[in-house]
Amino acid sequence: MCGRYYIDDKAVKAIRAAYPKADSPASGDICPGNTALVLTAESLREMKWGFLRPDRKGLWINARAETILERPAFRESALSRRCVVLAGGFYEWDKDRQKAVFTRPGEPVIFMAGCCRRFEDGDHFVILTTKANASVEPVHDRMPLILDRGELKLWLREDACLEAMLNKISPFLERYQEYEQRRLPF
Repeated sequence: MCGRYYIDDKAVKAIRAAYPKADSPASGDICPGNTALVLTAESLREMKWGFLRPDRKGLWINARAETILERPAFRESALSRRCVVLAGGFYEWDKDRQKAVFTRPGEPVIFMAGCCRRFEDGDHFVILTTKANASVEPVHDRMPLILDRGELKLWLREDACLEAMLNKISPFLERYQEYEQRRLPF
């Protein structure tokens, strides 16, 4: 699951270069409920992270890519209101509650698949998650669905590619962890 991500100075510089007319994102951590810049088919704009739950008791911040088209809360958004969440990296915590930071080797920005929806207080987004690949699995069993730069237009505009994109394997990520518990093989 993706419960927190960040925008660092490298990501801000890359986003400014790619979208000079858009508002520049502020660097720092992005937590559920925060406002962040996300890319839609029309523009780069601010939205709040998390769909309001029907019972108004909290937010849904992630949606499983494998079941998003089956879930009434997310289906319409996935079909017609996809977005891309821009990050420098994201955090996961392992079973020992040790924080790991994941980044994309050689890339200043990670493109996370998302979908959005309008609520009374404005537009909100969720991040799609998928089964962790080999680079994330030692820390957590889920990870964001990560898009390559060349897949952004397909994700945002090509409905015919949706199911294939939902089933793609995310690219390899680098992990930094200050402390990692080593397990003995016996």
